Amino acid sequence: MKRFAFAGLAAATLAGANAPALAADLALPAEPVEVYEAPVEPARGFDWTGFYVGGNLGWGWGNFDNYASGSGDFDRFANGVQGGGHAGYNLQITPNIVTGLEGDFQFTDMNSTKNLNGVSVKSSSDWNSSLRGRVGYAFDRFMVYGAGGLAIADLKVKADGDEGSTTALGWTLGAGVEGAVTQNITARMEYGYQDLGSESFTLNGNRYSSDLDSNLVRFGLSYKF
Repeated sequence: MKRFAFAGLAAATLAGANAPALAADLALPAEPVEVYEAPVEPARGFDWTGFYVGGNLGWGWGNFDNYASGSGDFDRFANGVQGGGHAGYNLQITPNIVTGLEGDFQFTDMNSTKNLNGVSVKSSSDWNSSLRGRVGYAFDRFMVYGAGGLAIADLKVKADGDEGSTTALGWTLGAGVEGAVTQNITARMEYGYQDLGSESFTLNGNRYSSDLDSNLVRFGLSYKF
């Protein structure tokens, strides 16, 4: 009986000694893994910087201030459809300030005829162009801007069975609004004024002068590269 008691005590002692080792071999519960959410980047604003090309269509009106030596004034109002293309480059200096340079070419349908003292004088302009600097203030995808620079146009005067033509130089000023339809397409509405100064013609020995100033309202679409 004592042998069984000593055997049981020895077994218990041995089991107690091995208990820490066995406990060490048991798998410990996994520590919870912390999940870190990636910071959300703020949405990027529209980038106005880059080259662009486009087309436009509008309505023009103005005055041919004509004078014939010995016959008097032949001033005449004219208007018509204008349409053409434009191309330029924008540079976004700050998130709000945008500058740029743009050139355009328009086909026009402006002409007028006036009869005075038996003399008929016809004035017309078939095209005009401009090279303008632009400065705008952007509200992300929307921009208001002003523009100004050099204006160029053809000018023709027909009278006394003769005709004269020239390329007139002047200045232009205007303003507009433009918005981004997509990341590459913008739409605009703008107004422009051109003053092309006075040009002189000699038709069949008679002196004529013509001074053209015009206004234009047009809608345009541009593709930004």
